[in-house]
Amino acid sequence: MTQQIQEPELTGVRNFRDVGGLPTSDGRTVMTGRLFRSGHLAHATESDAEFLASLGLHTIFDFRNGADHALEGPDVELPGVRNVNIPLSDPADGREFWRLVRDGDLVQLRGILGDGKAAARMSNSYRGIIRQRTAEHSRVVHALAEDSVPALMHCAAGKDRAGLSIAVTLLALGVEREAIVTDYLESNAPHRRYRVRRTDESAGARSPEVMELLAPLFDARAEYLVAAFETIDEIWGGVDRYLAEGLGLRPETLDRLRDRLLV
Repeated sequence: MTQQIQEPELTGVRNFRDVGGLPTSDGRTVMTGRLFRSGHLAHATESDAEFLASLGLHTIFDFRNGADHALEGPDVELPGVRNVNIPLSDPADGREFWRLVRDGDLVQLRGILGDGKAAARMSNSYRGIIRQRTAEHSRVVHALAEDSVPALMHCAAGKDRAGLSIAVTLLALGVEREAIVTDYLESNAPHRRYRVRRTDESAGARSPEVMELLAPLFDARAEYLVAAFETIDEIWGGVDRYLAEGLGLRPETLDRLRDRLLV
């Protein structure tokens, strides 16, 4: 495995990491310094921005929707970097989600998220993005194959929408599913996790039960990504047909992608 870029101590950006070093099934390796993932860049400090600018990024893919932007704000501007916003969830879903996280009381949270409903909601969301956002994922992978690397992919927490987009890209590169899941689960590290904010910051609003009910929404769980992989298998019969028929990736496009991102 090649040496990844040393992870910086960013102040205003969560869950940043280099995806380089992951092995492919044919013995190659994802190049370092070419593909990065993180949470949103709206709160990046001056020193954060200096580090990000030093990466020589060509494109930043922002998978947040309008509700996310309204809550957190736009990304900081990095000189010479192309910013591409490709929402992977509907604004109405975002508004409802953040309202629930910020303002849902214990009774509401129990009813909506309790008894395994939160985890099921997340798995269904992953399935839905794989089924419904093939055009968006196709656009991302085609862009990477043409001219968009080095690239950074992010959403709000850098876990779900960015996690799926990274996973799709890694599948196209030939990375095994187990390695993709291992990278995905790194989002659970305490210094990476999204900071859950509640409108009412009292002890009751952040009680152990409330935080336990919210936890599945902010956890990276293998079952979520496995649900996405199962959807690929159920609809397309496997990765090869998903890439060819679902994303419209021709063999020559995959070759260009792999030449840009593998060593």
